[in-house]
Amino acid sequence: MENDNERIKAAIAANIADLRKKAGMTQQDLADALSYTDKAVSKWERAESIPDIVILKRIADLFGVSLDYLVAPHSESETIPLPPAHRHRKHTLITCIFMFAVLLAATLAFVIVTRAISASRAWLIFLYAVPASSVVWLIFNSIWFTKKRNFLIVSILMWTVLASVHITALIYGHSWFWMLYLLGIPGQIIILLWSGIRRRPRGK
Repeated sequence: MENDNERIKAAIAANIADLRKKAGMTQQDLADALSYTDKAVSKWERAESIPDIVILKRIADLFGVSLDYLVAPHSESETIPLPPAHRHRKHTLITCIFMFAVLLAATLAFVIVTRAISASRAWLIFLYAVPASSVVWLIFNSIWFTKKRNFLIVSILMWTVLASVHITALIYGHSWFWMLYLLGIPGQIIILLWSGIRRRPRGK
């Protein structure tokens, strides 16, 4: 019985590691997806501990395999029924396409404004395309990728909005708008505190 338990534990460890690597995920990526720590994932993959049945089911669902597959040993030559290997790359490409679509829209707006009015300040459109792209990045990251990265994206969004408003104000002769950056200090502190609240993964 003890040998059977050890074989099952070893099979689970090997399968989790193999599935994770073939899906192009790091231990931290898997930990984030399961709301655990990378240390817990590392222990699973070294067969020092095993996830409970609920987490095993979540891991199986994540990689598109059955629970039976996850707990059984497999040969190295056996093909693992992974979900499409390009799924992560596909999501990345879709995100990039939409971010560049913002730049395309900004270019179109620039051409229209330049032909209709003047090009002297039309370039400001590209300035605001940066925070607009950050919004698109934030949306898709929340849907498909590591939620932890949202804190970085929100920081980029906040500072680029402040910078865009400041530069616009300078163009129109309002030099005192630099004080807007003071808003970024408490804003950044709030983001850091928020990230500290959200980053409470389970596991040891």
